[in-house]
Amino acid sequence: MSTTQLFARTAAAVATAGILLVGGAVPSSAASPVAGFGAIQYDSPGKDTRSNASRNAEWVTVVNKTGRTLDLRNWTLTDAERHRYTFKLRLSAYKSVRVHTGSGRDTASDVYWGSGNYVWNNTKDTATLKDARGRTVATKSWR
Repeated sequence: MSTTQLFARTAAAVATAGILLVGGAVPSSAASPVAGFGAIQYDSPGKDTRSNASRNAEWVTVVNKTGRTLDLRNWTLTDAERHRYTFKLRLSAYKSVRVHTGSGRDTASDVYWGSGNYVWNNTKDTATLKDARGRTVATKSWR
């Protein structure tokens, strides 16, 4: 089995079983056949020092569930307090991108929000992914 086939099967299993969250989350989600959430690390490990490294240890993974490249330009990721990240990339078939809270150099697999503070609340929050037209593609909540 090729890596692409394995990833496709894994993505399909994740979509069927629910999204995998890190940190003991209680999931709730809006399902999309196009894109959704993978793992979410909303509680940066260790002491919250507000350093860039600590903020970058807080992240959300967005997954392309299709066999085609998704144009995520102008899609948005928000939290319950309406902090907003706007995507500027195309996501290849069956690939994922991790959105880190802090600053860094964007790559095909990791992008950076550029926030000077933590975005995701450790005790309760909701991640919402919207397409360029403002339609909700996926949500994920924890408490």
